[in-house]
Amino acid sequence: MKIKLITFLLLCVVGIGTAQNSGKITGKITEKTSNAPISYAIVSIKDNGKVISGANTDDKGEFTIKNLALKSYTIEIQYIGFRKYIGSAILSENKKEATFKVSLEEEATQLKGVNIVSERSTIEQKIDRKVITVGKDLTTAGASASDIMNNIPSVNVDQDGKLSLRGNENVRVLIDGRPTNIDPAQLLKQIPSTSIKKIELITNPSAKYNPEGMSGIINIILHKNANTGFNGSFSGGITFGETAKYNQSLDMNYKVGKVNFFGNGGRNFGTYFNDGKIARLDQDLVQRLDISNENDSFLYKVGMDYLINDHNTLSFYTTQNKADGTGNVNTNIDYNNGGTIDRILQKSTYEGPNQTGTYNLAYKHIFKKEGHTLDVEANFNDYKETQRASFDTETTTTNNSNSTVFFKDNIKDAQKLSTFNIDYVNPIDEKSTLEAGAEARITRTENNYSTGNPLVAPADQQSNYTYDIDIYSAYATFGQKFKNISYQVGARFESYKVAANLNRGKTTFDDDYITVYPSAYLTYNLNEKNTLQLSYSRRVDRPGLEQTKPIREFATPLVTSFGNPELLPQFTNSIEVNYTKVLTKGSITAGVFVRSINDQISRILYPDENDPSGQRQILTYTNFDNNTASGFEVSANYKITKWWDIQPAIDFSSIKQQGVVFQFNPTTNTSKPLERNVTVSAFNGRLNSNFKANKRLSFLLFGFYRGSVDGLQNNSKEMYKIDSGARYTLLDNKMNISVRFNDMFNTMRYAFDAEYPYPQTGEFTWESQTVYLGVTYGFGGGKNKSLQRKQRDDNTNKGGGGMF
Repeated sequence: MKIKLITFLLLCVVGIGTAQNSGKITGKITEKTSNAPISYAIVSIKDNGKVISGANTDDKGEFTIKNLALKSYTIEIQYIGFRKYIGSAILSENKKEATFKVSLEEEATQLKGVNIVSERSTIEQKIDRKVITVGKDLTTAGASASDIMNNIPSVNVDQDGKLSLRGNENVRVLIDGRPTNIDPAQLLKQIPSTSIKKIELITNPSAKYNPEGMSGIINIILHKNANTGFNGSFSGGITFGETAKYNQSLDMNYKVGKVNFFGNGGRNFGTYFNDGKIARLDQDLVQRLDISNENDSFLYKVGMDYLINDHNTLSFYTTQNKADGTGNVNTNIDYNNGGTIDRILQKSTYEGPNQTGTYNLAYKHIFKKEGHTLDVEANFNDYKETQRASFDTETTTTNNSNSTVFFKDNIKDAQKLSTFNIDYVNPIDEKSTLEAGAEARITRTENNYSTGNPLVAPADQQSNYTYDIDIYSAYATFGQKFKNISYQVGARFESYKVAANLNRGKTTFDDDYITVYPSAYLTYNLNEKNTLQLSYSRRVDRPGLEQTKPIREFATPLVTSFGNPELLPQFTNSIEVNYTKVLTKGSITAGVFVRSINDQISRILYPDENDPSGQRQILTYTNFDNNTASGFEVSANYKITKWWDIQPAIDFSSIKQQGVVFQFNPTTNTSKPLERNVTVSAFNGRLNSNFKANKRLSFLLFGFYRGSVDGLQNNSKEMYKIDSGARYTLLDNKMNISVRFNDMFNTMRYAFDAEYPYPQTGEFTWESQTVYLGVTYGFGGGKNKSLQRKQRDDNTNKGGGGMF
């Protein structure tokens, strides 16, 4: 026993002596432009060129490395998308601790106060999101945000501009962390691509986020300059297709003293063409569609930040979006009716303006303790749209029997969205952080419809539809970080109430419930270059106005689309496992996911019961039964040589769908419901490759492939394309000229076949083969100076907050 005691005391003495003769290196890493902390940066300690120790920075951007021998070291700090920092540290008896405060610069050129966007886009995996920093290779993809989305891993845009994430269209789109009343497909076509700074993909959001979006959140962060003095940039471009389309944008900033004024404006205009053909196989019936859309949209944003003092910031901005356009849809239908050829020609026109105004006021208080903050924000969004539609239909047969029907529709939509948020963050100690907040969200929607359609009963030729939503919620999350393991648990409690009213009380639908949305994250750092994460969240997709209003959305002679006011919300439980590996010349991220979906909202097509010929169809929405989905994705960002880097990405999803479709019997001219179970599989692959010829000239190649998908009702065919481009900089890097040849081999088209409700095939084409020519010029002479700004809405985004 005495020997054991002596041995123990000796070990203690040796341990104490070692501790007394060892040192440590601590520090904090931030972004140079915003002073925001950088988490998961790699800190390496080298002795004679060999790595002897290291660490990753925590959520505050801080690190500590202990038990270092008292000698000289080289310290290297790396983070994807930023320039490497190399420094030296000397530990001795007189100085056993070295402290570093390092601000990393993004991989961008900054000359004379002008910020030039980096040559290549970068992808980084943060604890709860994937962040794509938009470089010149993406902005040359086209004029608008919609043009560049297909270049983003896991994101797809169809021929109508509708977004999907991991093969699912139930995705929530935010602009600068805030919701908008504008339809995402329309909004993305109006945002200039050069105005986008970052795109955040949040596939499994935590409880501090609003729970909408089954497949997650896409948050688009726009540029905002915070340089002292006057700075700005101009971008303009032209897209050559069947006709020319134009885009321009202007970004400006002026900072003096405690006030920062900022603003930007962008305009897109041109005519876009689409063609389609649908053939019904059980009858000799063919539809041909010739579609053109003449659009002119203008989006601008102005605001200011006022730094009251070092602890208080007040901010305001307004975004105004105005769009006008005319859509022409010519539908030709040839039908062999028992030996006689019937021909229907319908010329329909949709025209009218829409306008959206957003007003945001925010206050941020920074307590004395680092990371201790309080954010208060109010946001109001007002959307108005007027649509005037005319339908001129002429029917002819081989026996010269002619008939003509002409009528007009008028639709007026108005939607007001008011939100109020309060968010509180308290780092209780070095390891623990508490976050809490509350939100009130009030939506008021009204739709007025009138038609002269003689096929509509007189009582239904005018209608008034309101759809009001009240949501009150509160959340709390708690997280701790240890040496290699960190976790976060949270829950969001929500009261949801919806009231739908058709024709002032003749038909009503109400839904009122209280529910909870839990979330949990567990992160394990295997070492400084390998991170593994497990996460869980519960989400919801609530039906929106277009999905619920029982009023004509669009119409052709054989198809009419409207909503279903009795749609139920769909709830999703999602589990993900993600892995990130940092390489010397890049990074690899991989993930797998499993989702359980209740009452999935989907499109459904069925025969019109009021049509005795059995030709007309109704397109609407319904709730399918419970479904499950699983899949994986892998993406990389790798610099092969100094002049060549690649960004490959693939994703696969498999969805087990169960639902009711309709099957038509041509003998009896009746249809009956049919319950089907299918497994829908979707595969996507893309490769972005950048080649740098010299300091001024670079080239790019982009390839995209989307596999065929056999669905519950339609089977979609595969799609693929190859783009190429070049960029050239001049005038001391202030000007950038770019050109891009999209879909070089003209292979993009959407084709499908179906058996329900009828056997039919179809194909749609659009102006996918285009040439885009753009120029960007930066001006101004301000010096970079960080402005301490509010970073609201970890509920929405960390990089841009609710700000511009």
